[in-house]
Amino acid sequence: MKLVEVKLTNFRGYEYETPISIDPLTVIVGRNDSGKSSILDALEIFFNDGAIDHDDCCVRSASTDIRIACVFDELPDSIVIDEQHPTTLGSEHLLKQNGLLEVIKVYDCSSISSKGKLANTYAKAFHPNAPGVDDLLSKKINELRTIAQTRAVDVSGINQTAKAQIRQAIWGSVADLEFVERDISLKKESAKDAFDQIQKYMPIYALFKSDRPSTDQDSEAQDPLKTAIKEAIRRHETTLNTVVDEIKGELARVADRTVDKIREMNDELANQLHPFVKNKNWDTLFSVTLTGDEDIPINKRGSGTRRIILLNFFRAKAEESALNHDGGVIYAIEEPETSQHPDYQIMLLEAFQDLVEQGNCQVLITTHTPTLARRVDRGLLRLIHRVGTVPTVEYGNADATLQKIKSTLGVLPDHDVKAFLGVEGKHDINFLRRISKILAAAEHDIPDLEKEEQAGRLVFMSLGGSNMELWVSTVAGFDRPEFYLTDRDVAPPANPKYQRYIDAWTTRGCMAWATSKKELENYLHPSVLISEAPGYTGTGDDFEDVPMLFAEAIHNTDPDASPWADIAAEKKKDRASSVKKRLNTVCVSRMTPALLGESDPRDDIRTWLRSIRVALND
Repeated sequence: MKLVEVKLTNFRGYEYETPISIDPLTVIVGRNDSGKSSILDALEIFFNDGAIDHDDCCVRSASTDIRIACVFDELPDSIVIDEQHPTTLGSEHLLKQNGLLEVIKVYDCSSISSKGKLANTYAKAFHPNAPGVDDLLSKKINELRTIAQTRAVDVSGINQTAKAQIRQAIWGSVADLEFVERDISLKKESAKDAFDQIQKYMPIYALFKSDRPSTDQDSEAQDPLKTAIKEAIRRHETTLNTVVDEIKGELARVADRTVDKIREMNDELANQLHPFVKNKNWDTLFSVTLTGDEDIPINKRGSGTRRIILLNFFRAKAEESALNHDGGVIYAIEEPETSQHPDYQIMLLEAFQDLVEQGNCQVLITTHTPTLARRVDRGLLRLIHRVGTVPTVEYGNADATLQKIKSTLGVLPDHDVKAFLGVEGKHDINFLRRISKILAAAEHDIPDLEKEEQAGRLVFMSLGGSNMELWVSTVAGFDRPEFYLTDRDVAPPANPKYQRYIDAWTTRGCMAWATSKKELENYLHPSVLISEAPGYTGTGDDFEDVPMLFAEAIHNTDPDASPWADIAAEKKKDRASSVKKRLNTVCVSRMTPALLGESDPRDDIRTWLRSIRVALND
């Protein structure tokens, strides 16, 4: 199941129901105390029964009931709620009219002195509302049989021990079920059983807070290692128990001899003594401390290093929890930039993007830094800001919101930026970083773009399909040279796909190019692709689909894989997308200046890089 929306009602600043849509990668921005962390905390309460109390109620409301709702897509095809009889969420009328599942948890926080309690769980569903058939999910089997009999429902052809089948027969006998969208309690009988099954498919939610201590004794660091200790002990349990028995036997013999000696002096005292040998659990005998170079514990390392290590222990723990779970993982990371150099901030974001691309996981980030915000598609941005005292959610795909995001984050602090380089996405950034490094090592007039970026002199902008307007307006006021590079995508005589943007950029005095080939991957030499994926059939044609051909070659090396021709077109497209990182990192790194000369006879790449060098040296 994939989370697509969360709704908060009477939770902290969110007095009235406030929906926040969730993407596979969602970046939440806003000023301090705007309500960003409340979203992540609400999800911790919903998924992990996190602590909630009276103080979490909105101060502007007299109500002490808090509602946290989550809306899900990618639902299980079937669930089993009556013994071994499968049914579906749709046939049980537990879905919204749009086919999504909305689960609402209501918490009673009326007690000032104790924690809030889960009062009820509902599904907001497009459900029958006709009298007498509006509450079938809460009925016991005998009650359902009575309703069927009273209504003269023909149940002769169904299994009358399966509540799901009786419900379907009853609903099917009603001419007008009078469907309305309303809250269906999931607390009793089949409704409760349905929720028990739903929970098995819900994603694991793992929240990494910004104010955690970040030491190697932090629970996220210790728990995975403690689990490893327990697993190792379990594998050697028989041997260890033999050792324990031998030691207990030796200790018992010593204790018995001691009692015998006491008996020689005081028989009454000896009769009161009984040898008892107690041992601790094996896993309590071990502790783990992480050390780095020269055996320095991470507790003594810099805060940024500690935080990165702990973040990855956090990931390890979450992934371990998800191994036997069908619902995937939601990583929620609060301010990942905390204590991090800008280079590491970029590294973290790229790691998060890779996680999302692998599927079965979503990532939610809150951030104050433009370094992260400007590197994602604008449609993934959520701005939380207060209108008066009320938190309001706005979406980055609205132009007015972008201006607010710019003023909230500040696009860039005081800087030494010499130039901006806009490309379509992170894979293009990876390509240009690596190919420029290779060329710069041999050709003095080519800049190493990665070094320039690390020095703060060059800013890459990941434009994406919907980010182009954002960054055009964002950097226009900085009075720095702007360069833009897009894929051509289509062969001449057709204009490049983004010709209208190229025209707008050049009209503003910017330098803008489209590749003369289909996309940047087409500048990779076929020999490099074959060395990485034997069986690659591309010939170096300017407009062949390199990612698709590369994905096919990778697929064909798997002896257990089905024939490539049998794979659905959409699946092929997904696989082509998934190999782009490999193409733009591993394959690009195998290029040489000579190979690029063969695969880029027009000298496109060197021309672009030399133009950028002039601006960087100005």
